[in-house]
Amino acid sequence: MTSRMREPSYFILASLQDEPLHGYAIITQAADLSQGRVRLATGTLYAALDRLAGEGMIESVREEIVNGRARRYYALTPAGDAALRAEAEALTQAARVVTDRAVRRAAPRPAVGLA
Repeated sequence: MTSRMREPSYFILASLQDEPLHGYAIITQAADLSQGRVRLATGTLYAALDRLAGEGMIESVREEIVNGRARRYYALTPAGDAALRAEAEALTQAARVVTDRAVRRAAPRPAVGLA
């Protein structure tokens, strides 16, 4: 069994699906996508970005200077996209266990002994 992705990592990767983003944009997008559940502090974000880059899930694609400070943009790699999709599928299957059972419990049961 593979280890599950932590929720912050999942939403960091998800935030990069459409286009490369810089750190603050990743923080904002992750919060939006998670409906506020994932609130990344700057230090936490950059530690996660370093780890994800080291794992080959993301890469730095460009840097620009804004107000005298470097702004680095990160993009999802093919390996990161595959890992994100695999995690999404695992979450879907896990949710299906609960929702399918709930549907079965709610379904009307046939009457017993009536003929």
